[in-house]
Amino acid sequence: MGTTQDLQNQEAIKKIQELVEAANVCLFATALNQVPLSVRPMSTSKVDEDGHIWFFSKKNSDKNEHILEDDQVQLLYSNNSSSEYLSLYGHAEIVRDRNKIEELWTPMAKAWFTEGKEDPSITLLKVTPKEGHYWDTKNGKVISLIKIAVSALTGKASDIGVEGKLENKTSYFPNFVRTHK
Repeated sequence: MGTTQDLQNQEAIKKIQELVEAANVCLFATALNQVPLSVRPMSTSKVDEDGHIWFFSKKNSDKNEHILEDDQVQLLYSNNSSSEYLSLYGHAEIVRDRNKIEELWTPMAKAWFTEGKEDPSITLLKVTPKEGHYWDTKNGKVISLIKIAVSALTGKASDIGVEGKLENKTSYFPNFVRTHK
């Protein structure tokens, strides 16, 4: 069994920032109304102070086309080394803001945008989370595995993880993030 810890507003955003920073790369799913889902790995550029998650994306990519048709997306983050996981559902917006591109630009982005910051194919994706789930160990992977082993041997439930409801009741994220362990 895990501990329930409900987080709201800035605490919820901080938890998302922490888990996204640790994992950085997510599986970014679009066309959620189609099977199979269209999923691809994406490197996160930033989680801002309002909880929006930012990505670079090519203007004519499949994901941008999907977002123009239906802005619903699912982001799946996994930090296996620490047994931390995050699933976020939200809405994506295609942004063409040169100042924001400048702010988020890193030398690594040039691998996809060969003309640099001025590449005409650059867009940003701004994801606004609506709800989601996180799974987080309290003591790290090794301690959690030991607690699971002791629990299996003794037959007594072990307190190995943290779960909780994440909500941001600001105007940005009504019904923000629900979490379960």
